[in-house]
Amino acid sequence: MTGKPLAIVLAAGKGTRMKSDLPKVLSEVCGRPLIDFVLDALDQVGVERTLVVVGYRADDVRRKLAGRSRLEFVEQTQQLGTGHAVMVCREAIGNHDGPVVILAGDSPLTQPVSLRRLLAEFQRGRPAGILGTLHKENPDGLGRIVRDAAGNFQAVVEQKDATEEQRRITEVNMSTYVFDCCELLHALQQINNRNRQGEYYVTDCPGVLQREGKDVRALPVLQPCEALSVNTVDELQVVEATMRKMGYR
Repeated sequence: MTGKPLAIVLAAGKGTRMKSDLPKVLSEVCGRPLIDFVLDALDQVGVERTLVVVGYRADDVRRKLAGRSRLEFVEQTQQLGTGHAVMVCREAIGNHDGPVVILAGDSPLTQPVSLRRLLAEFQRGRPAGILGTLHKENPDGLGRIVRDAAGNFQAVVEQKDATEEQRRITEVNMSTYVFDCCELLHALQQINNRNRQGEYYVTDCPGVLQREGKDVRALPVLQPCEALSVNTVDELQVVEATMRKMGYR
């Protein structure tokens, strides 16, 4: 039996395409900030400790979430990628024995049922890491899940780096992860920023562990609604319409 899950929610970004000076996670949908719905989902699956990584207008995010319990704020003073955002949490999670859920704070359609399935899979076999995935009819722009002939996870390949064959893969990575804490800390030591953006990506952590022969799984349990992202005002409107149809308040 492992320890209780803790969560890291990435909430440091500005969201330059949202046409607003607000931190992206404070953009509202159904009258509430995007991040509120992510935190609600974590509460519903029994996460007792959540680290919120803040950066751009960090004090505004802290103030907005001041009424919530069991939150800790970790500041990412330079936004050097998602992997770097998790790196700044290393000291805070160093003594944790159990799963670490990593989510984007701008994903209001995160579903508790999906998180429960990922955590149940972790409890069954305690793999080094699990990626929550889904099949998307139009996977344009998303990282593809590459599997071997036996169906085991091999890698996440970003679209810009994918071959024509890999681009036809419909299973995609949606930045929803569960890692064994010790394995996550190990993987963070191995990733680098040798890429076009000069940033560190949490996406690289599963590949590091897989190449070392660790048990890394890609589980296509995410719901279709979780494929919706919020990067623009138009996408925000689509997400709001979907959430209202689903009965969100």
